[in-house]
Amino acid sequence: MFRGIQFVPPDTKIDFVGFRTITWIVSALLTVGPLLLVWTIGLNMGIDFQGGTLIEIQTKQSPADLGGIRSKVSNLGLGEVQIQEFGAPNAVLIRIASQPTEQEQQQSIAKVKEALGEDVEYRRVEIVGPTISGELIASGTLAVVVAMIGILIYVWFRFEWQFGVAAVASLVHDVTATIGLYSILQLEFNVSSIAAILTIIGYSLNDKVVIFDRVRENLRKYKRMPMVELLDLSINETLSRTVLTHVTTFLALLPFLFFGGEAIYGFALAMVFGIVLTCYSSIFVASPLQLILGMRRDAFSAAPASSKERGTAAARA
Repeated sequence: MFRGIQFVPPDTKIDFVGFRTITWIVSALLTVGPLLLVWTIGLNMGIDFQGGTLIEIQTKQSPADLGGIRSKVSNLGLGEVQIQEFGAPNAVLIRIASQPTEQEQQQSIAKVKEALGEDVEYRRVEIVGPTISGELIASGTLAVVVAMIGILIYVWFRFEWQFGVAAVASLVHDVTATIGLYSILQLEFNVSSIAAILTIIGYSLNDKVVIFDRVRENLRKYKRMPMVELLDLSINETLSRTVLTHVTTFLALLPFLFFGGEAIYGFALAMVFGIVLTCYSSIFVASPLQLILGMRRDAFSAAPASSKERGTAAARA
């Protein structure tokens, strides 16, 4: 009978927890480093969070003369202006800094249209005021914080508080590293970026719960097995599911990254990075943290030791 391809052999025994000294240093850098990047470099806030005017145009010539458009718009005295190609070679996105009043905001749009003339097609014009952008920042931050608290409570009640703390700590690691990616590459940070972060949180949690569930099962099954061995056993037993799930999702996201265009490039890149990151954090961050947090075996109703485990314990004695 055809049983399919086994990408990860069932008897795999990789000492993941044994690398914890190295991986904790890497994880600390991935957690603290992005915060330093945001502090020094900052985030390239999009119009959603910064406020201002966004004008999308399409030129008759292809590719568009970005230098000529930048020269015309920058001389209008409208403050900071960003101009970039948007998807197609003749599609251009113009961002204008927020103006003091709504009337001046409308006047800035009129000035841009007058400077560019009738040779371009205006596909959309959006205005985001500073009040709305401030509310979006607060709402986005609140969404991430509430998600973290909800996860802590859920995992705590389903398992034990050590699992909940480990899950949240590894998710903070995933979030900060993703934000660091936006900072170092100066990708536009907007509402879709918050959506990417929340998606990564949900995806990462799902993977960690699978491993935690196996850890709990093995704690009941192997009462005398050393904790390091038990964690390694649990990770290896779920490794096939972890790898295949992440690889499948990673491959599904690649077309969005390479062919999705400028509009979703930041979202797709964050998701691709997040898929790799969550796989790492599930194996090397969340599970080994149990050793630091002092997970107690008596928190779980232990079943009688198996004959195999009794034989192993007798041999050791």
